[in-house]
Amino acid sequence: MTHSKTRGEYVPGMRAMPRPDAAELADQLIRDWEHKRIKLRGKRSEPAEIPPAICFSRKIGSGALEIADLLAEKIHFRVVDRELLEYMAKDKDLREKTVAFFDERYPGKISELGAMLLGEKSFILSDYVKNLIRAAYAFATMGSTVFVGRGAHLILPRNRVLAVRAICSEKYRIERLSRLLNIEQDEAANILPKIDQEQRAFFKKAFGKKDASPYEFDVIINLDFFTGPQAAAEVVACAFKAKFPA
Repeated sequence: MTHSKTRGEYVPGMRAMPRPDAAELADQLIRDWEHKRIKLRGKRSEPAEIPPAICFSRKIGSGALEIADLLAEKIHFRVVDRELLEYMAKDKDLREKTVAFFDERYPGKISELGAMLLGEKSFILSDYVKNLIRAAYAFATMGSTVFVGRGAHLILPRNRVLAVRAICSEKYRIERLSRLLNIEQDEAANILPKIDQEQRAFFKKAFGKKDASPYEFDVIINLDFFTGPQAAAEVVACAFKAKFPA
C-alpha cells in the first residue's frame, strides 16, 4: 500500500517502496483462519505454541520497517507492521472475527496479559489494546512473522520472540526523514518531537510504560554504525538462528 501523504507529512513506519494493502492482508488472514477452523471442527483445539517470531521496537523514523522487509525476504517470514495491527484492531467486522478466533483458542488470555502488563491497574486495559493483543496473537498463530511496532514484544510469549530494538541518533533520523519527505532538515527536525510524543503517549496508555528498557530486548542495534539496512537485517537473522536453531 502506498501511503498517501502531502509534502512534509510523515506516517510512522513509512518507507520509500510500496507496501501491501492492509485490507487485503487482513482479508487473507481471515480466510486462513476460516480454513483452519474448518479443519479443526469437531476436534478439541488446545492452544498451540506459536512459531518463533521477531518483534522490532524502534525509534520512529529509524528505518526498522525497511530492515524487517529485507529480513523477512531472507528468512521467508511475513511482515506485520503498525498499520496492519491497527487496521485489525479498529475495523468492526474484523474485530468481531478476531475476538471469536482468539477467545476460542486462548480463553482467559486477555486477563492474564492485562495483569502481566499493568499489574493491579489491569482494569484500564482499553478495548483497543485488547483487540491489538488479539490481532498480534492471530498473526503469530497463523505463521512465522516479523512484527514492527505497537509493542508486540510485550504482548507475545517472551520465550517465543526475538525482541529487537532499533536505535539511532537524532541526526540519523533527521537526515532519513529529510530524504523520505524531500524537505529541509530543519523542517524534519520539527516533525520528530510530535511523533515521539505520540509514541510515548501510546506506550503509557497501552502498557503503562514511560520508555523502552534495554532489558526488554535480546538485541539492540544502533543504526548509526551499520552500513545500511541489509547489514542490520543480516545481524538480526544470525541472532534469530542462534536463539531458535530448530
